[in-house]
Amino acid sequence: MAEAIPGLQVDHDLSHANTLALPSRAERFWLARCESDVVRGVELANRHDWGITVLGGGSNVLLPPLVGGLTLRADLAEVSFAAGEEGAVHVEVGAGADWHALVRRCVERELWGIENLALIPGLAGAAPIQNIGAYGVEIADVLDWVELVDRRDGRSRRLSREACGLGYRDSVFKRELANQVVITRLGLTLSTRPSPRLDYGALGERVSDPSSAQAIFEAVCAIRREKLPDPVVTPNAGSFFKNPLVSRARADGLLSEAPTMPHYPQPDGRVKLAAGWLIDQCGLRGLRKGAFGVHDRQALVLVHFGGGTLAELLSFSEEIVDTVHATFGVVLEREPRSIQTAVA
Repeated sequence: MAEAIPGLQVDHDLSHANTLALPSRAERFWLARCESDVVRGVELANRHDWGITVLGGGSNVLLPPLVGGLTLRADLAEVSFAAGEEGAVHVEVGAGADWHALVRRCVERELWGIENLALIPGLAGAAPIQNIGAYGVEIADVLDWVELVDRRDGRSRRLSREACGLGYRDSVFKRELANQVVITRLGLTLSTRPSPRLDYGALGERVSDPSSAQAIFEAVCAIRREKLPDPVVTPNAGSFFKNPLVSRARADGLLSEAPTMPHYPQPDGRVKLAAGWLIDQCGLRGLRKGAFGVHDRQALVLVHFGGGTLAELLSFSEEIVDTVHATFGVVLEREPRSIQTAVA
């Protein structure tokens, strides 16, 4: 019987394991405290033909009422530093390490590369899945490799940055390897040499000393705290929509009607627009319907006031998508990952 398997929890409550505080339960739950625990969990799921859902900090997922199969959390939080050549520092970090705490620790060591990614909620293992980014920097800029356990054969593998297929809020882990692997460790390369990135938004205006990673870290934290609600106080999943990418011609057309529209040319010729600005211009900032609403300071964030369901949240978000499309002809995509409801 599944209930007799040591370490396996049955009908585990996940309501506090997702930052949107959506009511959810795991049919089975496995907490892995080391890599061998991850392998055991994968072997267990394979033996019983259970699907696997990997859950980290729950900050970028939409959980259904019931997560079938086996929900696995890799609680590997070790971090190590090794000096490289010409000021490079190689950082190995376990998938269960708190991301913001890692950024703070690196900044305190006067290491450059991820200071713009401060205060992003969640755990390190989710960083390459989503290719997290903020203020002109992405994890792709510093990622060397990802170690994982492949559920297809139960073996550990290391993927290079190139093999991770990183794109804007995208990676191979959301495509070909979706639900096929459990990330256990990341390798990053940071630098002792100052390399400030201050050309995104108003960040440069807020930094007191551009030669200090600590000053940039503090500015990013201050901006995010001003704009974004604390998920502990007001449940949310951070940015609910991706910033849309449109053609140069489409962007020019929109700019002819709205010259102040924020826009960011991309290397491939497309232009990134600010989803929050589009939503705001539709008059939706602060809108509330039932248990969900658009945050009153940052229209990119949807908040949960309590008592709501996933179905209600999705319906509310689709209303926003439809309104933006009708107003600007731009289609918004959700950023949080949807977890399937199928029971094994």
